[in-house]
Amino acid sequence: MLELRDIDVGYGQAQVLRQFSLNVEPGEIHCLMGRNGAGKTTTMKAIMGILPLSAGSILVGGVESNAVPAHKIPGLGIGYVPQGRRLFSELTVAQNLDIGLMAKGSNAGRSSKVLKGVLEVFPRLRERMEQRAQTLSGGEQQMLATARALCIEPDYLLLDEPTEGLQPSMIESIKQVAVKMRDRGVGVLLVEQHIKSVLSMADRVTFIENGRSRETVKPDDLRQDGTLLQKYVGL
Repeated sequence: MLELRDIDVGYGQAQVLRQFSLNVEPGEIHCLMGRNGAGKTTTMKAIMGILPLSAGSILVGGVESNAVPAHKIPGLGIGYVPQGRRLFSELTVAQNLDIGLMAKGSNAGRSSKVLKGVLEVFPRLRERMEQRAQTLSGGEQQMLATARALCIEPDYLLLDEPTEGLQPSMIESIKQVAVKMRDRGVGVLLVEQHIKSVLSMADRVTFIENGRSRETVKPDDLRQDGTLLQKYVGL
């Protein structure tokens, strides 16, 4: 299990998360929802060690990860697809994937096997291995960012607004990947405002408000009670 226990996180003197708690089970898609500025992306960055905790703890499989340097977090089995993708735009698709493979440490045999599996998930990338990342379409860039995270064979996958700005066909492709990872036993933490996507694939939804975790519900609860979305997301 990926657990966040009463964490406080901020930027300098500005505190964003306050005693925030959340857990992601293996083999579930857990969606984090809230208004802009509520602390969703801050949560992701805290898990990845990009932002330090001022209180609380983060555990991966029962082991505290918040004392681990950020560059070693992927080695614990956490893949991260940040908002905006953050690809190495001047590098090729193949080189971006190589960076993902190296993040967990690879020998040639493992790299070849993992890369083959990733390209089976994203066959379109196989045709673009020598293209620079910056020449890809927005949807293809999202595929590449997700594929790079999958190269570490994560136990937990963090997806921050993966469908933002994508056309419907690409949104469906990203949804299918998230569901496929869940079916393989990967725990997925998803930040997403696309309500139809959330309702169609999430197992649980946690609402965050002013840096605090509020209610955790099932998608059926959202279908039956539209006031929850209005209360926490403004929809």
